[in-house]
Amino acid sequence: MAAAGDQHAASEVLRGISRHLNCLNEDNKATRKRALESIRKETVNKGLPSGVLQEVFSSLLKPLLKCLSDPTEKCRETTIAIITEFIRCVPKPEGALPYLMPCLGQRFGDKEILEPSEELRLSAVELLTLVVEVCGKHLAPYLNETINILQRTIVDPFPDVKKESCRCTVGFAKSVPEHFHMQAESLVKPLMQTISHQHSRVRVSAIEATGAVIQHGSGKNVDDVLSHLAQRLFDDSPQVRKAVTAVVGDWLLNMRDRYSYFHKLVPLLLSSISDEIPEIRLLAADLWKQAGLQWEKENEDDIKDKMDFLLSPPPHYPPGAERPGLGCRELVVRNLSRLVPAIGHDVTDWLVATRVRTSQLLSVLLLHAEDHITQHLQPLLALLYRACTDTERDVVNNCLAAAKLIGTFVPPPVFLKLILEHVTTPSTHSHPWTPLMVLAAVLGGGSKPLLKPHLQQVVDTLVQPEVCQEYQQVTYLEQLLACVDVLLHQCESDCGSTSLQLLQVLVTIQSLSTDPQLSAKALESVHFLSKVQGLDLLELYRRHMGQLLDWLSASVNTWSSYSPQRLQLHIVLTQSGPVIGEFLSQLMPLLHNCLQPNRDMEMRMSVFTMLAKLLLDAKNTLDSQGHFRDETEKFLRDVLLPNLVWHAGRTAAAVRTSALSCLLALLHRGAVTPGQLLSLEEKLSPLVLSALDEDSQMSRLLACRSLSATLQLVGTSLHHEALNKIYPELLKRLDDSSQEVRSAALRAVALWLSSLTGGYDPELCAPHLQLLFQQLLLHLDDPDSSMQDQVLEVLKNGSSVHPSLLQREAEAVRDKHRSPLHCDLLLQHISSLHTRTSHH
Repeated sequence: MAAAGDQHAASEVLRGISRHLNCLNEDNKATRKRALESIRKETVNKGLPSGVLQEVFSSLLKPLLKCLSDPTEKCRETTIAIITEFIRCVPKPEGALPYLMPCLGQRFGDKEILEPSEELRLSAVELLTLVVEVCGKHLAPYLNETINILQRTIVDPFPDVKKESCRCTVGFAKSVPEHFHMQAESLVKPLMQTISHQHSRVRVSAIEATGAVIQHGSGKNVDDVLSHLAQRLFDDSPQVRKAVTAVVGDWLLNMRDRYSYFHKLVPLLLSSISDEIPEIRLLAADLWKQAGLQWEKENEDDIKDKMDFLLSPPPHYPPGAERPGLGCRELVVRNLSRLVPAIGHDVTDWLVATRVRTSQLLSVLLLHAEDHITQHLQPLLALLYRACTDTERDVVNNCLAAAKLIGTFVPPPVFLKLILEHVTTPSTHSHPWTPLMVLAAVLGGGSKPLLKPHLQQVVDTLVQPEVCQEYQQVTYLEQLLACVDVLLHQCESDCGSTSLQLLQVLVTIQSLSTDPQLSAKALESVHFLSKVQGLDLLELYRRHMGQLLDWLSASVNTWSSYSPQRLQLHIVLTQSGPVIGEFLSQLMPLLHNCLQPNRDMEMRMSVFTMLAKLLLDAKNTLDSQGHFRDETEKFLRDVLLPNLVWHAGRTAAAVRTSALSCLLALLHRGAVTPGQLLSLEEKLSPLVLSALDEDSQMSRLLACRSLSATLQLVGTSLHHEALNKIYPELLKRLDDSSQEVRSAALRAVALWLSSLTGGYDPELCAPHLQLLFQQLLLHLDDPDSSMQDQVLEVLKNGSSVHPSLLQREAEAVRDKHRSPLHCDLLLQHISSLHTRTSHH
């Protein structure tokens, strides 16, 4: 009865709009436009009962569909709006599908989309979305048409059309799942073209649509989309990354063939656990937890035993880390053999973001794998060594955090067997420090009780010459120091048993370092080594000095300027302070050996320079016990004198200069007794005098100062013949090109004159004194006024030796001087001297 009433009412409506229907075929576009507006007004806008609308729609559908091709945009717009309202309001919209879908397919699903207007294409896709919502499974026969439309509209130039098409795709996939899988594959390509669109909302829509297409598809296209989704994990937009996380989590939980793809899906979801946005991290963690619990339920029989005894976390679990559930751990463990090679590949990717994300993922995987890491240790170490060469600091830090987990979960005998071998023989000569870097991190993650039995093994490796002396790069030495530091902090007082070897490594680091900061850090570590044993620095050196000197002496015969041992000796002697004075019996033979004239010149030069510095503070170094004098004569005779003998060449000259600096330090600091010096004077003086003619200004200066020091010590005890050999050489230096050398020579002449005691006969040696006075009077007229003043003082002080001779010589040259003032002052001084003598 109701149906008959609806038909009658519908007939009335149709009769009322019959003229408007006829007008739809008119050529005048305004007429057609008015006709469509009138139809709209008399039908969908009139609030008719749904049954009536159903009858009216059945009659109007075909004429309306024709209007979709109307040349006027406004007519097409009104037509789509009318059809959309009818579909929304009628009780059985599926009745329209046989006509509507082919028409939409032809208009919007061909290779060439016929609709030029973006807004109308959007309205048409919104209409299709509505059809999907209200018709559901009735759309199954129209799978081809729907898929064709979506294929075109997903790649539509208008972003809003793309978004709506993706929304429609999700709805369609869920509406006809039994049929959708047959055609799903054809939507993958357009979606992958859209997934990297410049608008983030379009990317989000494309990701959500991809999720539905794969979820309800045949399962063949997972590999085609995974790489695109992985790239979106690096998207700048958090919403995009969140969409990827949600989609991958959904697949892990609900995709039919998920077991085949666990090894590819797990790393994608776990990557989001390290996302910078808390919301994404929480979402990923929640989905991962669900996936783990679901896997546990599905594999309950397989893991029954593990569920009983794997509930408590292993000892020394990383502080602050929450242990993942058993299902999550098993998911990682069972796929680790596939995941490790993939990580190894991506951690060297050319994109920084990929490398950073991969290195973060590695830590997450190892936290899940726990002691199962052992089975994959070799490839894991290889990828860590590679990753630690990265220029991006975040990559290196993330990999070191992963290495720490190896130390936590893998027994020390296992990881040490592999890593120590790599430390001894690095696989790459360009980055030999990477095994040390990884070793330091792994040791840092280990537990103190488990590491203690292996402390000696690690230290024995580090102290090997090929490990601690082979490379001088600052980075290598930094990592070597890092290994020592981690041992000191992990084992503390237990380091006493390896104290000597650790000190040897720390001394070597300081000796090879070209970076002052690194040397300072290494010295701090030496202090810490003493502290953990309850010692101070000097006590530490006192405990090991004998062994350190034996260690250095063992190789002294092979030392050269390139030998690290020379530098090690320098560090030991300068840092041990007064302690070295207690071990002269071991030190002196070592010095004698390495300072022989046939040994490497540059090495001798550096050792002499070091000794000179020590001798300047002899009381607090070599002579702290007052025993150094016992060794001095032998050292002078067997070491210093042979090194002062002239040999051709610049390097040989530099060696003589350094030997002279050492001699001067000996003489100045009272390390030589007058008796020792007198016994060697005959051999020493000629060598020092010959040094006055050296090309090097420094050598000439040191020679002058050494002669001054010698005259101060034993001048009054020298025979007049020995004294008369000295002054002519000093007089030559008064004409030196260096003002400093001239002054030093003049001071030596003054000391020479003061050395002339009662044993020196002025009358017998008058020719010598005459020559000396003549030369000095010549310099009394020196162009340099300060030199004139110095010469005057020397002559005044020396005038008492033979006043009458000096007076005659001064009077002879007075009138020849440009300025006789200094001569007059000298003569006045001699005159007063005569007066005082006559009074006496």
